[in-house]
Amino acid sequence: MSFLLLISLLSPGQTPPIKALLVTGGCCHDYNIQKLIISEGTAARARIEWVVVQEGGNKTNSRIPLHEKSDWAKGFDVVVHNECFADVKDPKWTENIVRPHREGTGAVLIHCAMHCYRDGTGEWFKFCGVTSHRHGAHYPFDVVPAKGDKHPILGKFPERWKTPQGELYQVVATGENCKPLATALSKETKKDEVCVWTNQYGKGRVFGTTIGHYNTEMADPIFLDMLTRGIIWSAGKDEKDFLKPFDPEKTKFRWETPKDSKEPPKAK
Repeated sequence: MSFLLLISLLSPGQTPPIKALLVTGGCCHDYNIQKLIISEGTAARARIEWVVVQEGGNKTNSRIPLHEKSDWAKGFDVVVHNECFADVKDPKWTENIVRPHREGTGAVLIHCAMHCYRDGTGEWFKFCGVTSHRHGAHYPFDVVPAKGDKHPILGKFPERWKTPQGELYQVVATGENCKPLATALSKETKKDEVCVWTNQYGKGRVFGTTIGHYNTEMADPIFLDMLTRGIIWSAGKDEKDFLKPFDPEKTKFRWETPKDSKEPPKAK
């Protein structure tokens, strides 16, 4: 198990920071770097206290120790799922993961989290808010916000954002409580695929995005701004109480250092 704790200190009169859990591990992605991008990139933008659990190696059928506990999400305002365990097919296992969210714990789902826990019941897709079974080829794509009033999660999102790289998922269905926030045109399906959305799962708020296969996508300031706001929204908090001034040009993070660095510096 890989465990990382990032703590934010309170100023007098401040509300406590958001308590967030990042669950990561499994197949096909650079989770060693992505856990830094997610935790440090969002903590630089908002008052978020992180616990990171990386388990399961690089297999798709790992049952991680964290989810053996019935109260695995206790004490957290929001859980970020950035894992890839498609071949764990036990409905009881799935139920233990989704139950805290149904009961009110916020959730953020990134990329391959949409392809997890295919147990035949469809409950994981109900939780996600979208159903996806596959993705297209790897190419940059344009993300376009939905027309109408802009959701707070897209508060700083441009009218169009071309991802630096990409692996666009094909969404075959959206749930009744899913609200699409942005789409991207697929070269394969010739359709505008939902790639950013919100979902209501029982009492839990869910924010989802299929963007994030590559580190370059995830580390892009546009993605991190969106992710930060998605975490705040999913936790049921008001962004004015948690966002903080941040200039990405003045901050260097551990993932930006050369790969041959044995002990990269922490964010300044």
